Amino acid sequence: MVARIRQEAFARSQVAASLKELTETIGPRLTNSPAYARSTAWARTRLQGYGLANVHEEVYDPAFGRGWEYRASRVELLSPRAMPVHAAPKAWTPGTGGPVEGEVVKATLKDREDLEKQKGKLRGKIVLLDDVRPYKPSDKPGFRRHSDEDLGELRTFPVPEDAEPDAHDKRVEAYRKRQAFERELNAFLEQEGALATLSVSSRDNGILRVTGGGSRKAGEPVGVTALVVAAEHYNQLVRAVDRGQDVRLRIDVDAGFTSEEDLPATNVFADLPGSGKAGEVVLIGAHLDSWHTGTGASDNGAGVVVMMEAMRILKAVGARPKRTIRLALWGGEEQGLHGSSGYVARHLADWPEPTDPEQKALPRAYQRGTGPLQRRRDYERFAAYFNFDNGTGRIRGIYAQENHAAVPIFKAWLEPFNDLDAEIVSTRNTGSTDHIPFDRVGLPGFQFVQDPADYFAHVHHTHLDTYDHVVPDDLKQAAAIIASFAWHAATREERFPRKPFRDRDE
Repeated sequence: MVARIRQEAFARSQVAASLKELTETIGPRLTNSPAYARSTAWARTRLQGYGLANVHEEVYDPAFGRGWEYRASRVELLSPRAMPVHAAPKAWTPGTGGPVEGEVVKATLKDREDLEKQKGKLRGKIVLLDDVRPYKPSDKPGFRRHSDEDLGELRTFPVPEDAEPDAHDKRVEAYRKRQAFERELNAFLEQEGALATLSVSSRDNGILRVTGGGSRKAGEPVGVTALVVAAEHYNQLVRAVDRGQDVRLRIDVDAGFTSEEDLPATNVFADLPGSGKAGEVVLIGAHLDSWHTGTGASDNGAGVVVMMEAMRILKAVGARPKRTIRLALWGGEEQGLHGSSGYVARHLADWPEPTDPEQKALPRAYQRGTGPLQRRRDYERFAAYFNFDNGTGRIRGIYAQENHAAVPIFKAWLEPFNDLDAEIVSTRNTGSTDHIPFDRVGLPGFQFVQDPADYFAHVHHTHLDTYDHVVPDDLKQAAAIIASFAWHAATREERFPRKPFRDRDE
């Protein structure tokens, strides 16, 4: 079976063609945007064409937020000299409704006291929110593979330091204060009549790293047009203002909300049905949503087409697994793992909904339930989840998430792919993507070890996240490995081992 999987993956791959369609025909896929809706329809059509079963969308949040779309923007320095300014708007902030011009000023707006000091000063102004960010030349290559030294380090397990007893509560309180102030700031900027705000990109060399701002929720203040500016251009603006020069910009941002009410948000699913143990599920997945300034190719179009290709391969080679192999394409990952968390809560396990209104307003990851974990019917029938979400980089192994019983199993499954540089099993945890909701409730959820490529150096959440930064041969390798892992997990006699789990309320 592994030989057949490899042959199909390398001789008849569809990953490159699929990724071009997803990223260059459909484009970026902000959750609940019109493009996200087009991408779910595209995925369903493709998956049905592969002959998969139970292809459907499922709502994970009936009121996730409003749709929003970015179409075009133009920012020009008018004085002290003419210059185009490289900038892009944050998601869920309003456009300008046509060209606007205004004086550029600096303002510190980090707490309520700052807002009081700026009252009556910002009407008609374009506001610089950050100071100059010094340029830091990089001493690392823009694109790299894991070295033997890197992989050797990943084979070790660093003993974690003792966590502070109230660390979770401190994170929650910091998050709550930050969100509350963001709403207050948005309302303040609207009331004061500022034209726009400018923030500095966190990347150098003209790279725009842009995520969200404003608010996606109907009825909440969204503030004013909020732009992220390339550091090299932003710093010039700050220095000119600091010198006391008359700094003026013309801004034209065509972006805005595409719905007045909060819309339901969905995931996409497709099955390769099992026989004998069809009620048990092996899940593979990646997030379909992306940010809006690139085309979401590495983050995470690469993962989407790899997982779709793995399902196509298994169907094409006539795989008949014992357990059902299910594909999940998640929404809302970029806003906090919403799609995968919603699936886990609905089908597998969740803590009781908190009764405290402040707790209920928090994302699921921050909530403290009112009792022990409630396991759903499918909890015991769940086998394992495999995720792909670290860009284009080829698979070099897998993180076992401290599931030591899984280590020899994974080593055996990787052996047929040692000739493709995939061989390590790290006992370490890795975080920040869609395997975490499974791991959090004691279910086997895993992310692969991938080469860094230029993911964090240039691409992650930036306008450079496009097809040209993807390596199709890496995706072919990943699709073969994941198809093989899914097959093995779905056909082994025993249930996949689970690591010790302690309910947080015990």
